[in-house]
Order: sequence, then structure tokens, then C-alpha cells
Amino acid sequence: MPPSLRVGTRASQLALTQTGHVADALTRLGAGPHELVRIRTDGDRLTGSLTSLGGTGVFVTALRDALLGDRCDVAVHSFKDLPTAAADGLVIAAVPPREDPRDALCARDGLTLATLPEGASVGTGSPRRAAQLLAARPDLRVVDIRGNVDTRLARALGEAADLDAVVLARAGLSRLGRLDAISEALPMDVMVPAPAQGALAVEVRAEVLGSDTPLARALAALDDPAARLAALAERALLARLEAGCAAPVGAHAQVVDGGPGTASVDDGTARQLELDTVVLRTDGTAQLRESGRVRLTGDVVTDTAEATALGERLADRLLADGAAELAELGA
Repeated sequence: MPPSLRVGTRASQLALTQTGHVADALTRLGAGPHELVRIRTDGDRLTGSLTSLGGTGVFVTALRDALLGDRCDVAVHSFKDLPTAAADGLVIAAVPPREDPRDALCARDGLTLATLPEGASVGTGSPRRAAQLLAARPDLRVVDIRGNVDTRLARALGEAADLDAVVLARAGLSRLGRLDAISEALPMDVMVPAPAQGALAVEVRAEVLGSDTPLARALAALDDPAARLAALAERALLARLEAGCAAPVGAHAQVVDGGPGTASVDDGTARQLELDTVVLRTDGTAQLRESGRVRLTGDVVTDTAEATALGERLADRLLADGAAELAELGA
């Protein structure tokens, strides 16, 4: 019997659930039997706000070290947690189909953002979410919170709740089977999600992609071109802004019908990639928005370059309008 595929994951319930879905898919696609390897990261051990912990990379470094040290064969990340800089010796081999990237309000009594009472308390550990909440409702009291999904939900929905609502990623709630906790999926014009929110990144050592192995073939089959291009554009924007995952920056890209003259990434119909972005002052009192789109050709190399260029182009526009000063980017 061949050795099991070792799939590295954080030990949280959400990480184990989403990693399990990826591992099961790789097995179905011919990579062989698998086992999960639990890796404890700084983000799991330390307390405090995401910003104080160092932001980008706090959930990632230990997993990457395990991959490079041959303690696992594959690592599964929430794509939004990855630093935008490439890791030496590692590649993102697959981006599975993306979950709905919207943020979700989980409020007592089924309240929505519009119907929360004046001065209501809303919990989030994200400066991006906090800024957009205050932009929409300046009267809210935004409370910084940490903890796993159940811990956060209990702050608003539990018997000892001390908040009126919390904001979480809809994707995580979906993967955990907790969509029942959502009182409102926040619309994109109110709450632009974090770059690559809802997407997973499956990372391997670089030599795997150059091999003709069951794992390499399974990874190729798992990869969703539309999800990869969207995440690539969003993360190119983040990299150009020199902003981490804790910055008050939102980005949402999607592949849409493009009309005549565009080719398909997957099913033979015309496609374009569109990207909407926002950068905010942390108190929500000012914001900058940019949008753009590019035609897709169906050629992987060309479309990858176009997606990257789109993110960088919108970042340059935002910087020219004062985004770095507004959100204290690169500070």
C-alpha cells in the first residue's frame, strides 16, 4: 500500500474542516490515501489583536516550515492569510473553487446592519471590517475580538452574549455548516471582502509541479482557473499597496461574461475579469474606491499576467489618490 499523503493544517476546527475537504478531493482525484498533520502556528498560540500579532503570516510560517522540512507533503491555507511575497521553494499548486467571499453579520434577534439599535456593539478582529462598519454606521461601537468561530458567535448569540453582533466570513460559516447563524450577508457595496477571502491555497514544494505523479495530476484537476485569477488580481493589488491582511483594504474580483471578443477560462463562453477595491481610514470617515476589468484570452500565461496587471493598475490609482496616507499603508 502506498504511503499516505500528508496534508498539513492548522488545528482549529475551521482549518481542519476545510483541509479535510481538500484532502478528500485530492484522494478522489487519484492522489492516494491521506492523513492530516496538525501544525500549531503563532496565530493559534498567541493572544491579542491580529494587528498586534504581526498581521500577515501569523497563521502561515509554521505550516510552511513543516512543508519545507518534509513533515507534510501539502499545506492548506486560507488564501487571505498568506503573505503576498512568494516563499522560496514553495508554490501554490491549486486554488479550489471559491466559496462566497462576502462578510456575514451574525446578530441577536435576527437584526441586520440597518436595524441594529443606535450605539449597538459589534465584534470583529479585522480593521477592514471595523472601518467599513463605521463608514456605514458611525454610531456603532466596534469591539476588537479574537477566538475561533464558536467563541466569536457566542459573544453575540450565546446565553452569556455581551455583544449585539459579530462579523465573520460567510465562507467559514458555510464550511462549518453554520449558515443558520447569519442574520445578513453583507452586500459588496457596504462591505468589500478581504483580498482572497473565501479562497483556499494548496501549497507544495516546487518540485511537485514539475513531476508526473498522482499528486501533481490531482492538484491540476483540483485547481479552478476562475478562482485563481480572482485571487491573483486581489493579491496583486495588496502587494502593490504594501498592505498586509490586517490593513483596511478590501478587494473583490470575479470572472464575468465579457461579450464578443473574449475567450473562456473554462466553458467556452466569453469572459472578463473585473475587480472592485476600497481603501479606508481606520475610523471609517474616508475611503477611496477603484474598479476595473480586463479581457481574458483563455491562455493561462496571458491571463495570469493580465490579472496581476489589473490589480497593480488599480493599486497605482489608489496610491495616486492618497491611499497610503489615508490608511497608513507600509507604515
